[in-house]
Amino acid sequence: MTKVHPKFPNTCEESLCDSKAAAVLTVWKKSLLFNCDGFTVYNSSGDLVFRVDNYMNSTKDNIVLMDASGLPLLSIRRKKLSLGDCWMVYDGETQRDPIFTARKNVSIMTNRRSLAWVSTKKTLLYEIEGSFGQRSCKILDERMNKKKAAEIKRKEAMVGGVAFGKDVFKLIVESEMEPRVAMAFTIILDQMFRSY
Repeated sequence: MTKVHPKFPNTCEESLCDSKAAAVLTVWKKSLLFNCDGFTVYNSSGDLVFRVDNYMNSTKDNIVLMDASGLPLLSIRRKKLSLGDCWMVYDGETQRDPIFTARKNVSIMTNRRSLAWVSTKKTLLYEIEGSFGQRSCKILDERMNKKKAAEIKRKEAMVGGVAFGKDVFKLIVESEMEPRVAMAFTIILDQMFRSY
């Protein structure tokens, strides 16, 4: 049976943020808890790195990204009373001073490949292009002339080249971006382009 997180030579160090190489994470759209909706994220060694556990009956307007031990890293909250789909990301479980805001592209006059923009109060930080439904997205750093900071790709089995489907995919994070931030973008994209 093919594993979701096979053990193979690592392209990133034990600490995700200390390496110069890109961190390759396996994202599984499944919670570790029974009767929960969420994500389970493994590094290339098969170790649990991040998790998201939301109870099925709870609102999806407040999502907490946790590390492997359950400590909150980032809180992701839908902005109430805003035009379009807008999400704010906070450090830990605080509710003051968001680190950044992600806004869904709803304009037909702008780049059609663009899914969302990420910004601070007045500064555009990232543009996300591609198709989240096909698990083919690039996160481009606007401050570095649209250099690729992270990428979401479909994951294929190591043997036979069989694709896992849309619930299991790769998140490739370049060394300039924090993996927790790239995972926050992935969660936001899932909320923005979720098929009910």
